[in-house]
Amino acid sequence: MKKYLKLPVYLACMALSVIGFGCSDDDDDPVDETDPKTEALKPVVENYVNNIVIATYNKLADATIDLQEKIEALKADKTNANLEAAANAWKDTRKHWELSEAFLFGAVADFGIDPHIDTWPLDEVQFKKLLVNKDFMEQLAGEDGDVWASQYLGISLLGFHGIENILFAEGATKDVSIITDAEMDYAVAVGGDLRNQCVRLEAAWAGLDNVTSAKQALIEEKELEIGRTSSEMSYGEEMLKAGEAGSGYRTVTAAATQILEYAFVIADEVGNVKIGTAANESASDEDKNYIESPYSYNSLEDFKDNIQSIENAYLGTAYGVSGASVSEYLAGVNADADKAVKDAIAASYAAIEKIPYPFAKNYTSAEADEAVTVIGETLANALTKAKSALLAE
Repeated sequence: MKKYLKLPVYLACMALSVIGFGCSDDDDDPVDETDPKTEALKPVVENYVNNIVIATYNKLADATIDLQEKIEALKADKTNANLEAAANAWKDTRKHWELSEAFLFGAVADFGIDPHIDTWPLDEVQFKKLLVNKDFMEQLAGEDGDVWASQYLGISLLGFHGIENILFAEGATKDVSIITDAEMDYAVAVGGDLRNQCVRLEAAWAGLDNVTSAKQALIEEKELEIGRTSSEMSYGEEMLKAGEAGSGYRTVTAAATQILEYAFVIADEVGNVKIGTAANESASDEDKNYIESPYSYNSLEDFKDNIQSIENAYLGTAYGVSGASVSEYLAGVNADADKAVKDAIAASYAAIEKIPYPFAKNYTSAEADEAVTVIGETLANALTKAKSALLAE
């Protein structure tokens, strides 16, 4: 059977060079920039790193810790109230992850965290076999079940969607009576791995000293790698020091361009893959299974949160904090390009809102087709032109 897994970001990055985006050249020596453009873009990069990327990963890490606590509470006391609490925590965690998908570069790509925690569809055949494999389930139920899961379960059995399958069916939380002890052992182990990977993301960007002592202890206990072997800088520090010796970003402009490059990546994925793969009239049965968050019917929320991720990155605002932005810069040098992106973002929200709920049962609707065009073409093209305007002297 052909499997559909999330597109690795490095492949997306390679594709960008064909259409004019192109990934930053990290091999060239830094360039000393003292021009007004650099001075204008420095606060854009600073706000993006501190108030968009690190802030989002902080919320995500905290949410995964809460989710794991709720899953463990459900295992200890299987009540519908505890199940509802875990399900709500899953949705909250899911939101913060989707809000991070406009910056799927850095640690999330270098450590393969994106496919590790967010591959779909869940391999239901292997999942059922896993639950009746006594030796494997003993490992998952053990003290280090999260570590064992990370090392030995394939990516189609890890992450959000395995946990989703335990908690939800047909868009609603299950009745707790049908959830087995084996499923709970699995959920605790995979939930622990999800937590570990997201705490790792925050520390990799913020720096180990800038996360809580509890998170530091978790990273040490689980022996989680958070740095690049080629640099002593955190991922955030490296971007903040664009143009300086030791940074992989040759110029401040290259760092600012990254913001638009990866906003484009997720616009293309939402429009042409997440929605478009199943919406295609000639889609195979396997293509039609390529639906994100199918058990909770959370797909439309996932899509909207991805657009918000683009909006946050472009407008320089997240979680109520605003700062210098690519939009602000472009408005002063190419107002048409800036307006086109903002108009396309608004149109993308509207297009998703028109798709009948749930997406899992309406992926071939005319509204889904329209969303493919609006997001996968109009928004993606607007971001391409914005990138060209940003690079213009």
